[in-house]
Amino acid sequence: MAAAAVAAREVLRECGCKGIRTCLICERQRGGDPPWQHPPQKTHRFIYYSDTGWAVGAEESDFEGWAFPFPGVTLIEDFVTREEEAELVQLMDREPWKLSQSGRRKQDYGPKVNFRKQKLKTAGFRGLPSFSQEVVRRMGLYPILEDFRPVEQCNLDYCPERGSAIDPHLDDAWLWGERLVSLNLLSPTVLSMSREAPGSLLLCLAPSGFPEALMEGVMAPSRSVLCQEVEVAVPLPRRSLLVLTGAARHQWKHAIHRRHIEARRVCATFRELSAEFRPGGRQQELGQELLQISLSFQGRPM
Repeated sequence: MAAAAVAAREVLRECGCKGIRTCLICERQRGGDPPWQHPPQKTHRFIYYSDTGWAVGAEESDFEGWAFPFPGVTLIEDFVTREEEAELVQLMDREPWKLSQSGRRKQDYGPKVNFRKQKLKTAGFRGLPSFSQEVVRRMGLYPILEDFRPVEQCNLDYCPERGSAIDPHLDDAWLWGERLVSLNLLSPTVLSMSREAPGSLLLCLAPSGFPEALMEGVMAPSRSVLCQEVEVAVPLPRRSLLVLTGAARHQWKHAIHRRHIEARRVCATFRELSAEFRPGGRQQELGQELLQISLSFQGRPM
């Protein structure tokens, strides 16, 4: 126990941030007023409701009661049990965690990739971890994931003491395919989604009886808001599985803000191959090799 406590303190002294990325550890070490100010919050906050697929203006905001459809988000609650969650995290913690940006730690199970040069190496890649085999099998029981064959798994560890977060970003689309799948463990959080595209979103006045009434129909759009001023908050319950597709995958950036990490959170994100690496694609043979390795479930963190 004493050795574990010492190790934990050492982790909280170490920082993996580079460039403009920061965490609480390096901010304290640098001291003073940081020149690397965090991005300002978006002006207008909307809340995503998984039972309707709509984003609705937050209470006491300028757009309270106004809504717009937000497709491409699927949330499966209680994907694993409490006992399965505890076992998964215990098995993850048996492997080394590497320091990462913005106060995170990570474990990568996948090929080494240079996205800028669009090159990858399979050397050293032995597949997804054995403990993920049942998780992947269970994914296939849901229609949206019945043909999902992940070729990469990235585990991220978030901790409030490190000020863990991840900046708004879009995942690569050269290697990674249509669906991004994430399993949220240990604590609930919020996925914050934003879009830098010009133009406006058309809003409808949510009818009385929301959210049930949104399933039956809404009034014609009668108000708009600039895309660049909107942030959609997607609540992620503990032990839930999130699937991003379509616009939510390719057009809306996703982030986890520091303020939404209130306890340790572990996230396992699974990615599939893009069309270029699938049957009929230009690199289908390499894609088949990657899948064979991945689904052998003999991996160790890269």
